[in-house]
Amino acid sequence: MTRGVIIRNGRIVDPSQDLDRETDLLIEDGKVVAIGHDLGNAGCTIDATGWLVLPGLVDMHVELREPGFEEDEVIHTGTAAALAGGFTTIACLPSTDPPVDTQAGVEFILHQAQRANHCHVAVLASVSKGREGEQLAEIGSLVAAGAIGFTDAPLPIHNAELMRRALQYCRMFDRLILNRPRVIELTRNGIMHEGLVSTLLGLPGLPVEAEDVMTSRDVRLAEATGGRVHLMSLSSEGSVELVRRAKARGVAVTADVSPSHIAFGDEELRSFDPNFKLDPPLRSRNHLEACIEGLVDGTIDCIASAHAPRASEKKMLELDMAPFGAIGLETALATVNSRLIETGHLSWSDAVAKLSTNPARILGLEHKGSLAVGADGDVTLVDPHADWVVNPHIFQSKSSNTPFSGCELRGQVMSTIVGGQLRCSVAAESRIDGSTGGLVRR
Repeated sequence: MTRGVIIRNGRIVDPSQDLDRETDLLIEDGKVVAIGHDLGNAGCTIDATGWLVLPGLVDMHVELREPGFEEDEVIHTGTAAALAGGFTTIACLPSTDPPVDTQAGVEFILHQAQRANHCHVAVLASVSKGREGEQLAEIGSLVAAGAIGFTDAPLPIHNAELMRRALQYCRMFDRLILNRPRVIELTRNGIMHEGLVSTLLGLPGLPVEAEDVMTSRDVRLAEATGGRVHLMSLSSEGSVELVRRAKARGVAVTADVSPSHIAFGDEELRSFDPNFKLDPPLRSRNHLEACIEGLVDGTIDCIASAHAPRASEKKMLELDMAPFGAIGLETALATVNSRLIETGHLSWSDAVAKLSTNPARILGLEHKGSLAVGADGDVTLVDPHADWVVNPHIFQSKSSNTPFSGCELRGQVMSTIVGGQLRCSVAAESRIDGSTGGLVRR
């Protein structure tokens, strides 16, 4: 009896091996066991002719909202959205009620993810008790429960002394601190990027200095303590330059940007559409171009979906009352292809590094972000030439708050394999031969 999955005739793109060629891939017992031709047979065969075969995508930070905000998202729907977007592993934020600041909280997330049986879920626990920014959470016990990193996001870690101690403690456990760089005092009541458009619209602004000042603080504290800090959703030209200079000095700092912030600018807020109300805000053109340049030269390590689901009844409020945030799991890869690869800014190998290999390395996820022999059998199959129009009402996510609604994007996830099991697919049945038990067809 044959076992496993064999993917034939696909173009394997794996920057972890500097690999980009058309060949076959064999997965058995949940692991990659061979790459090449004449690999024999398996229980399930997928014809990937014309498709890309990528290491399963890894998302640095996702809001799953359960427990406490089930009207926005639950772990079952959020992980289904991840599969639909080609993500085989996601790191979830502690933005729940109660926050994930206890062992029980970590264990609840892991249990619910196991029940959903979609993608892998890694837990980012709260840095501070109650995400209040005053007292350090029990870092050691949270690590023991399975937390892979610490953050108060989407809230910033505003207390500098707490941030310093957190970096010191997490260095002992070799854990990452993730922070959303924003000075609260400079952003209260702000709605959009502070600039010409906000002035013309008469809307309170969110200045870039709020991000730059916090970025500078975090870089300096990481340098002083030797701790590791990851800056989430960079959006300003100044912050990109600060990170660039810090890396040149050898500081252990990494950063990501969201697809929305390389696709849209603050001009979109002229529509007063709350789906363009994001945190950080959509910036002016010079900041957008600086973020793209940061991706190209390696200053920005990752592209993260920044998936922040909000129920329709919340987003339907007037702009000043509507919450910040947008979903992003199901549009991330296509946005990267449409805005960065098709335009010549990144190659597919560069993009896969930002979406899979680098996030796995930064989060300390062994055997992920790679298709090398012995790596986990997590694979994303993509048709890079498929055009589709974004319709959030047929998404797997429970929420539909996306700025991409109605946009035409290029690049579609055809199948997602997790641990050697085909979990999600839109591929024609003629492409798949063999057992597909438990397969979710979108």
